[in-house]
Amino acid sequence: SEYMEKHTVSKLIGSPPGYVGYSDGGTLTEAVRRRPYSLVLFDEVEKAHPDVFNLLLQVLDDGRLTDSKGRTISFANTLVVMTSNLGSRSVQKGATGGFGLGFGTADASDAAEVEYGRLRDLVHEEMKNFFRPEFLNRLDEMVVFRALTKDNVREIAEIEFRKVLARLQEMELDISLSPRFKAKVVEEGFDPAYGARPLRRAISRMLEDTLAEHVLSSLGAADADAAEGAGDAAAAAVAEAPRQAIELDIGEDGKVVLRCGGKVLA
Repeated sequence: SEYMEKHTVSKLIGSPPGYVGYSDGGTLTEAVRRRPYSLVLFDEVEKAHPDVFNLLLQVLDDGRLTDSKGRTISFANTLVVMTSNLGSRSVQKGATGGFGLGFGTADASDAAEVEYGRLRDLVHEEMKNFFRPEFLNRLDEMVVFRALTKDNVREIAEIEFRKVLARLQEMELDISLSPRFKAKVVEEGFDPAYGARPLRRAISRMLEDTLAEHVLSSLGAADADAAEGAGDAAAAAVAEAPRQAIELDIGEDGKVVLRCGGKVLA
């Protein structure tokens, strides 16, 4: 979306002589010139201005691009990947079972493959209606990703949990997650129509926000004790509280609770 306007195309190859930013070079050409062995990603490429596709035609066909300074930049050792949301409505409809193929007693895996094939054909048709034939003809492969299953989301959640817990360990916070908590996060974050983003929001809300509130409340208690003249020893004791082993769990009411030493923290 950053390159939707015609004048923004110059960002890729550099501003013309006499214009602001000429000495900086282009965002794309300069990056590839400095690192010839690169993976170049164009995210949501369908939103780009048509002039961007004219540049891409040269990159995909000739493997080179000339920047605003007249230098020829080789793309021979780059891997160009483009993502697109074209056909996203078809993907969402297929993810929620909107096609209704009606296989009855047919094998479930065979039915899934047939449904995926139909979905892929619909997406390819939308791409043909949007992109020019000469552009599509220069692509080596078009991949239509399947909707995430609950098992996929569960695996992604474990990866994200490890990332968050690693950051918390750097802050000297000893945090563990109960199986019930993990299952609840996966349940809240699973949406076959929207991929992994709902999971990221669920982790942020249920894990990060909950811990942030706990840490801030502990720091607030430490500040209050210090203000009342309780002394450095008392303030330090309160500050040490967040470093105790804390487990995030799900209470009987279905809400997130923090446990420390078997007791629920307020």
